[in-house]
Amino acid sequence: MRTFTICIEEFLSYLRIDKKYSENTIISYHNDLKKYADFMLARKLEIDFVTRKDIELYLDELKNKQISVRSISRSISTIRSFYKFLALHQKQQKNPIELIELPKLGKQIPKVLCEEDINKLLSINPITNFDYRNKAMLEVMYACGLRVSELVNLTIYDIDFDENLVRTNGKGSKERIIPIGDMAISALLDYLKIRDSMLKREKNNYLFLNNHGRKLTRQGFFKIIKCIAKERGIKTEFSPHTLRHSFASHLLKYGADLRTIQEMLGHSDISTTQIYTQIEDNTKSTIYHEKHPHG
Repeated sequence: MRTFTICIEEFLSYLRIDKKYSENTIISYHNDLKKYADFMLARKLEIDFVTRKDIELYLDELKNKQISVRSISRSISTIRSFYKFLALHQKQQKNPIELIELPKLGKQIPKVLCEEDINKLLSINPITNFDYRNKAMLEVMYACGLRVSELVNLTIYDIDFDENLVRTNGKGSKERIIPIGDMAISALLDYLKIRDSMLKREKNNYLFLNNHGRKLTRQGFFKIIKCIAKERGIKTEFSPHTLRHSFASHLLKYGADLRTIQEMLGHSDISTTQIYTQIEDNTKSTIYHEKHPHG
């Protein structure tokens, strides 16, 4: 008899080998499917006996736990991909989630840091090895609009110091080349002078290292920027992705066109990039109401 465990393992293997999804994406799929399977197994249901009604009860459970609409939408997409895989490989004929619609999502305007807060965040006067690393990381993140996973996976060979370019692999392993400014280059050169001293016994080529001399993790980077933000007195709630949003928003503010920003961010669809125009519209509206005599 087929079980949830076996089917999920086969699906994740398919994502890893055939679709070549990143490990972070696969972990996300796994987490969603494990919660789904645990719910069904608690009701004594194995995969062949799940109905549409059972899935609707699972979604109701998520709503009762006050899971966000965005997270529920992602769970539905994950489960839908899972059953599509089973049908494609003739492991299951029926698709109990087929007629369940995704909840409507309002487009959320990304949170960005104002230029004053960006300057506070980047105003690190390096003393320790970690200061040099942190300054270089934040300068690169803001200068290039990288995703956190792209930043921590950079190697020492991904920076072209002659042409001021950064090479990175984004979603779907798509390579893109992004220009990088002089301030970030300067911070990187200072950091590279001390980088090798951070290595322990194991040698590696990752650009940014943790205190064990290994590749810095996404979680490690998040802890670092939260600590720096607190030290700098930045009150705005933000995540590592906020630096990426700030990069795009500030480029747009100073005249960069959407297509260029789209290419640098690695968005496959221009509509994803267009969300940053709403930030500009909101900013103009705020300035109007604050400055206009009859605003």
